[in-house]
Amino acid sequence: MKIGIVGVSGFGGSELLRLVASHPAFELAWVGGESTAGQRLDARFPALAGHPAGALTIAPFVPDALGHLDLLFASLPTGRSREPLARVPARVRVVDVGGDHRFVDGWTYGLTELPGQRDAIRRTTRLANPGCFPAAALLPLAPLVRHGLIDTEGIVIDAKSGVTGTGRGGASDFGYVETSEDVFAYGLAAHPHVPEMETALERIAGGAVRIAFTPHIVPMKRGILATCYARPRPGVTQAQLVEAARADYADEPFVRLHAPANGRSAHTAWASGSNLAFLTYAINPRTGHVVATGAIDNLGKGAAAQALQNANLMLGVDEAAGLRGLPVWP
Repeated sequence: MKIGIVGVSGFGGSELLRLVASHPAFELAWVGGESTAGQRLDARFPALAGHPAGALTIAPFVPDALGHLDLLFASLPTGRSREPLARVPARVRVVDVGGDHRFVDGWTYGLTELPGQRDAIRRTTRLANPGCFPAAALLPLAPLVRHGLIDTEGIVIDAKSGVTGTGRGGASDFGYVETSEDVFAYGLAAHPHVPEMETALERIAGGAVRIAFTPHIVPMKRGILATCYARPRPGVTQAQLVEAARADYADEPFVRLHAPANGRSAHTAWASGSNLAFLTYAINPRTGHVVATGAIDNLGKGAAAQALQNANLMLGVDEAAGLRGLPVWP
């Protein structure tokens, strides 16, 4: 099956390139970009020397000319994909890794493990990949909301992301000098991931969900840890939290439940370079708060690997194809 990637030189696009290039059922047939147009892939990514994909030349993005593809990955900055993707031929399946089509009519939301999403993903031709922070937070929260274990009106999400989460074309204050040996919060007044997370959880809960969300940039390349706080319903125990997650994710190939060890959550490094999500549940004995954490690779389950999982389902191949490799351990 012939696959294209536009935005191949960005962090998400280059991670997609790495995954698609070794996929057992996909052929990388087209790559597109703006500032890198005209470059051969093996010049931009020397590891592709001798690989069939290495001979491809990065082309300008002309959506109407991509009818030869079976599926297009679009890894473009939010705000840049809605108009051009509307011109991609209807026969070409599209996975938008950016933020322009999440919960937009005609597009399917693509966090596979949420209730009912897998079947919807199989049927769709237009898919909106979830945001990286929502992927890390929704996975631990969804079972608690679905089973009515927490109060949905006062959920607090405190999340930390590696610098690649800002994108290769990020603002100058996200460069190495500005982020090394530093941690800061941003999006304090509002953040576009809040309505995405609230909408996803409201569809599960069947009622209103209110979230307070604060993202942080930390001085590491990749990874997200989302620490989610909520009030439990009366009588709910930590064992019930874990059992709800175990019931919902028992057959999921990429979700791992991790019991708190010495009071510690799972680590982001455990997921690096993979599509894995590690979830930890606890109840603070002093305040009574539920503490649910999700640790993922923001370029993996938070972007490219999740996009590939969705593409596998859309094209009718093994859902885990190209995603079975182990994480890159430090």
